[in-house]
Amino acid sequence: MSSGLSLFPKEFTLDNYKNILTQKPFLRWFYNSAVLSFFTMVIAIGFAMVSSYAFSRYRFKGRNGILKLLLLLNAFPQILSMFALFRLLKQMNMLDTKLGLVIIYAGSMCIFSIWNMKGYFDTIPIEIEEASKIDGASDFQLLWKVVMPLARPAIIVTSVMVLIFVWNEYLFSTTFLLNENSYTLAGGLYQLQSNDYTRSWGMFSAAAILVSVPVLIIFFCIQKYMVSGLTAGGVKG
Repeated sequence: MSSGLSLFPKEFTLDNYKNILTQKPFLRWFYNSAVLSFFTMVIAIGFAMVSSYAFSRYRFKGRNGILKLLLLLNAFPQILSMFALFRLLKQMNMLDTKLGLVIIYAGSMCIFSIWNMKGYFDTIPIEIEEASKIDGASDFQLLWKVVMPLARPAIIVTSVMVLIFVWNEYLFSTTFLLNENSYTLAGGLYQLQSNDYTRSWGMFSAAAILVSVPVLIIFFCIQKYMVSGLTAGGVKG
């Protein structure tokens, strides 16, 4: 009994790619994800670079307690905060807005970024900074011209991990973005296969491949930083 199924396609076609780009607001979803990922990365990494350096180099009162609290918050399941965040965004008129999601994403990813980059800062010899101070470098010059270039692998890897998290994030984006043109790529992919009557697996597969391409390109561009950035970032300080 023949089912008509085949391991290999009978003919080559790009119709599904054409359809996803013309029949659905895929480019709009792509734009939404790109904007959310970029601004979340900039805000989270900007705060985390300064904060992680401070936690690594300075011994101030409450330092260990704050680090443990950040670690606890990072382990807190996101879904448990869903209702509270929904009410908060609704009261602030930020439902169905990119700003509301950027605030949520940046807050959660800043905690992860602080811990990851602090581990790398702990591996940078303090003697390098002391030599720079002897040469007359100010605190600002020390941070931006000496420490940050040395921490480039950790900064790049952490930035990419933040970007990929937001690019693939599904739970908050499908809850707080309420109309089709506001969806991110994750929400758009869900919408493509959620309706039994209009479901097209060919179009869904084409969209999934297009979503994966930017992530693969970024990964191959920064793979030389991956080992040093991840292993040094995991060192306990």
